[in-house]
Amino acid sequence: MFRLLIALLLTVTMAQTAVAQSSETEAPPAADRTSTGGATTLEDIMARQRGEKVNNTYRSENTGQGNVEGLLGQFGPSGVASDSDVYRALRFGSADVTVSSRGPADSVLIQDGGMWWWAFRTGPLREYGTFIVGGMLAIIVLFFLIRGKIRIDGEKTGRTVTRFNGFERFGHWLFAGSFLILGITGLLTLYGRDFLIPIFGREGFAVIAQGCKWLHNNLAWAFMLGLIIVTVNWIAHNIPNRVDLKWLAAGGGLFTKGSHPPAKKFNAGQKIIFWACILLGVSISLSGLSLLFPFELPMFAKTFSIANSTGIPQMLGLNLPVQMSPQEEMQYAQVWHVMVAYVFIAIIIAHIYLGSVGMEGAFDAMGTGEVEEQWAREHHSLWLEEVQEKEAGKATASPAE
Repeated sequence: MFRLLIALLLTVTMAQTAVAQSSETEAPPAADRTSTGGATTLEDIMARQRGEKVNNTYRSENTGQGNVEGLLGQFGPSGVASDSDVYRALRFGSADVTVSSRGPADSVLIQDGGMWWWAFRTGPLREYGTFIVGGMLAIIVLFFLIRGKIRIDGEKTGRTVTRFNGFERFGHWLFAGSFLILGITGLLTLYGRDFLIPIFGREGFAVIAQGCKWLHNNLAWAFMLGLIIVTVNWIAHNIPNRVDLKWLAAGGGLFTKGSHPPAKKFNAGQKIIFWACILLGVSISLSGLSLLFPFELPMFAKTFSIANSTGIPQMLGLNLPVQMSPQEEMQYAQVWHVMVAYVFIAIIIAHIYLGSVGMEGAFDAMGTGEVEEQWAREHHSLWLEEVQEKEAGKATASPAE
């Protein structure tokens, strides 16, 4: 739970940074450009290299569409506008662009407002995301070095108990397997240029990136189907109860050998993982659908409008935009998709560790569906009692042979 909260706090911090960068509308005062006749100065160039905001009104308001009479008789290949003027008009959205199609973004050739997204995606987003995933890996390694593998303390009985049936395991592996491939292909998309181009070259990386894109787009449907199956199968077993408080108070027995707090089919830790997977899974699916169908499923302007009506963003010093261009909607969707993915990956890393090498007998639950009876007694004693009572009831109800 603590790791989840830390990850979410980092996510909120990244979101606040992105919104602050994108909502900053006040430009610095116009500089004196008389020495260059109103053109870009050396100080403008140096300021941009330092990452400072430059007042662009001297360019956005001078796109070659003004003093036409003064230019008559001076027509060149570009008419009354120079190449620089045409570029400025395209960049600042004042050009008269004629296109054959009529999509929501077809007439926008250059989106100057997307620079905040590019800077955030290649900077803070990757930086904080790396800290989240890397931090979780470091915690897992440290936990293993201190606690070691969690063994079955009691004597094994040689008897097994059915923990998950075939359909439950199918839903789990569909959900988990598709997520693993989605996570790997997503990370390769984010980091691939840095690590794969030096190994495979640009052409080789292009093939890998195209393959990652195809897998990511198409396996999204398997992930969403798995999410639905997992939710339907287990939501009734993951409702919090008083037993969970006792489990949490004992730390789940994870930090103390020989400690086995009672639990039903799912303990409090597993319930936290379950609800995190459901909430993050729904969120990442919605943003993913928005990316799969560009400009068809805008959601952030409406969401920000609802959030602003609560007054909470204002209390946090945020000014969430409620009017966005189609491109801005897509940029927010992509940023949110990656932010949620980082937190999701960190949580799943912990889940994979405890469900495999971290705990003896845990993998059998999803491997064969059968678990050692002593394992069930130590980790899910209340659930084992329910199973044994049902089996005893069936044996009593059935006629003697």
